[in-house]
Amino acid sequence: MRYALISSCLIGLNTKYNGTNNLRQEIVERLKSEYVLIPLCPEQLGGLPTPRNPCEIKNGRVIDTTGRDFTDNFYKGAIEALKLARFFGAQIAFLKSKSPSCGYGKIYDGSFSGRLVEGNGITATILIQNGVEVVCID
Repeated sequence: MRYALISSCLIGLNTKYNGTNNLRQEIVERLKSEYVLIPLCPEQLGGLPTPRNPCEIKNGRVIDTTGRDFTDNFYKGAIEALKLARFFGAQIAFLKSKSPSCGYGKIYDGSFSGRLVEGNGITATILIQNGVEVVCID
């Protein structure tokens, strides 16, 4: 069996910023047949509570709706995610799309208006830079 990281909200854990989840049962069931899934929430690993204010990346910084900067927390969580990948030898991560942590390819633009721009979340970036394949799940 191969190991894979997965955003914990995708397996039904209430780790999303608003205290809910993004359960993708059918996808998770398929992945479980191929991988040992290691759930993680980089934002929690970075020391942020659940629930928390939504965050987006703007000008290279991670800010919440009040303008507070949480960039350091997001980088800390990304490094912890990388440590998990290395510990388990995970070569792939299935992450939640559009997230300022986990998004890959498209993320919210920092205006909290729902607009998307090309880019990656902090954790996705750190994982990719260290040879972990990132696959986003919407």
